[in-house]
Amino acid sequence: MSQFFQIHAENPQARLIKQAVEIIRKGGVVVYPTDSAYAMGCQIGDKGAVERVRRLRQLDKNHNFTLLCCDLSQMGLFAKIDTATFRLLKAHVPGPYTFILNATREVPRLLLHDKRRTIGLRVPSNPIVLALLEELGEPLMSVSLIMPGETEPMTDPYEIRSLLEKQVDLIIDGGYGDLKASTVINLSGDEPEVIRVGCGDPAPFMVEA
Repeated sequence: MSQFFQIHAENPQARLIKQAVEIIRKGGVVVYPTDSAYAMGCQIGDKGAVERVRRLRQLDKNHNFTLLCCDLSQMGLFAKIDTATFRLLKAHVPGPYTFILNATREVPRLLLHDKRRTIGLRVPSNPIVLALLEELGEPLMSVSLIMPGETEPMTDPYEIRSLLEKQVDLIIDGGYGDLKASTVINLSGDEPEVIRVGCGDPAPFMVEA
């Protein structure tokens, strides 16, 4: 049976954040709010927890996992970011965007796309997840909470609890989530490519023909 923490959306309780991070460090799979939809995640190097997330979401080996980072400098440890890409990221971080970038050696192999060695990276603006990241001291492995057979993420913490309380270790109730996941932008090639339109405005990344 999972734990269920009600955490204040604007002023997260430090005691609950610490308890949540302890669960993550012990191999827990956690559901948490972001500045777009709810997400599911775990510690980045924990193979058992990553495999549980993969099974729950029914993801194939080519799925691009995302690392939630606390800021742009942490992103730079896990992705190769040139000057032009840095300027682009700086204008849109934090925010409801996931950026696919070429990974550095810091990214555990089990999280990488099999053929392309890319990784999704994002800096959310949600106070709860930022508090988790600060306490954890490293990125959080993350996927949107879109269950198998569904096209939209789950938004109601109590519905999430009803469905997943026997399958995850912690559900964080931070209020209703957004109906859309983050906007996904591929920056691993020569030009930005919009992969998925979600909460973030894709217009700044559209390449004119």
